[in-house]
Amino acid sequence: MKKLINAPDDVVAEALRGFGAAYAGRVRVDHELATVYRAEPPLLGTVGLVSGGGSGHEPLHAGYVGHGMLSAACCGQVFTSPVPDQVLAATRRVDAGAGVLHLVKNYTGDVMNFEMAAELAAEEGRVEIATVVLDDDVAVRDSTWTAGRRGTGATVFAEKLAGAAAEEGRPLADVADVARRVNENARSMGMALTPCTPPSAGRPTFTLADNEMEMGIGIHGEPGRATVPLAPAAEIAEQLLAPILDDLPFTRGDAVLALVNGMGATPLLELYLMYGEVAAILEAHGIRVVRQLVGNHITSLDMAGCSVTLLRADDELVRLWDAPVDTPALRWGR
Repeated sequence: MKKLINAPDDVVAEALRGFGAAYAGRVRVDHELATVYRAEPPLLGTVGLVSGGGSGHEPLHAGYVGHGMLSAACCGQVFTSPVPDQVLAATRRVDAGAGVLHLVKNYTGDVMNFEMAAELAAEEGRVEIATVVLDDDVAVRDSTWTAGRRGTGATVFAEKLAGAAAEEGRPLADVADVARRVNENARSMGMALTPCTPPSAGRPTFTLADNEMEMGIGIHGEPGRATVPLAPAAEIAEQLLAPILDDLPFTRGDAVLALVNGMGATPLLELYLMYGEVAAILEAHGIRVVRQLVGNHITSLDMAGCSVTLLRADDELVRLWDAPVDTPALRWGR
């Protein structure tokens, strides 16, 4: 294992120390509770957005804390859910009188710990909470990490679009409805050319021969639905899109937001190439890409590979996507 670390047990704490130093004007880091907040205080009367999960998926979630997206991100250890105390403290801190939305990827630990935090907050009677669980991955129904589908790339869309709705001053029910619409209309599928190596394990999460790739992987280094022969990018794009297009299903004339996401170790040269293949396939199906995002947005440490997420979008969702955003990882229009 070759990594730019000091000690495996200190990776998250030391990464947050560096993150806080790098973006001192944008965020504040509670190092005791490993939680990232916006630098500016919450605006009175607006909905707060709290998300989080295991570390190792950067820039998700901490990189999306800021104007137009999250109010706070709770950081667990690598591939490990944050604990209820983190989520409860974040919920209290970002409450500005209009309630708080919890955006939760569908993994057993994340769902359980966010539920516990919401129950504790309800007992205090201080803040109204809504929760949206994201489960967009079409690769599996169940895995060792979750009951039901996993939450993956749709999380980025949900954080952006619900964040934009919150910035408009909408009530909690409306902001939560935007996130639910995202989840209902988004589908994702991922693949890997190599596994990842968690620092605490010191070894890859699975093995692949030089002429193999893994289809349907998860963001925690889980193997996928099948190990298949390595193929050219055009064929990989077909294999990723076929189950996505079949699942919703997407139809000719649909407008979509498209995310081609790197898993952490794939160069942008290859991701742009993959986006070109994805765009060509969608055009052949009569599906219009109205907005796109290409790059490392929800990763799996040092895994080489990519995922594709499509969100069927109406005019309102496109408008919310175009709304100003100013975070460490995503910025435009402000």
